[in-house]
Amino acid sequence: MSQSVQDPAQMGKDDMGEAFGPLPVSKLEDFGISSSDCKKLAEAGYNTVESIAFTPKKNLLLVKGISEAKADKILAEAAKLVPMGFTTATEFHARRNELISITTGSKNLDAILGGGMETGSITELYGEFRTGKSQLCHTLAVT
Repeated sequence: MSQSVQDPAQMGKDDMGEAFGPLPVSKLEDFGISSSDCKKLAEAGYNTVESIAFTPKKNLLLVKGISEAKADKILAEAAKLVPMGFTTATEFHARRNELISITTGSKNLDAILGGGMETGSITELYGEFRTGKSQLCHTLAVT
């Protein structure tokens, strides 16, 4: 059996080359933050750019070696990397309309679930043994 090994430089990127998931704090080095400052932030527990972006300035000032000017610069660069802001109800509704439902193979169960299992959400199945929970999961996995 062969295993494919992914290049570490490509981890965290999709097929289009765009980054996804949490960004490591070392990513700030590409945007003018010194590696020593990134190391100080990581040692203080700020391991991702997202954790820095949502941290109040006064908390960053508590990190040894981070001055007020550095904190301002770090927060400004982190805000550029992390999408911050509000989502309007119209945008949220448009995203919800893009979700589809996968049929379970049972018309009655689909009716109970409102059209089937919804993509992009977590659905929990529970009940007595031998009631078809595993069979339903296997059916959903192949449809």
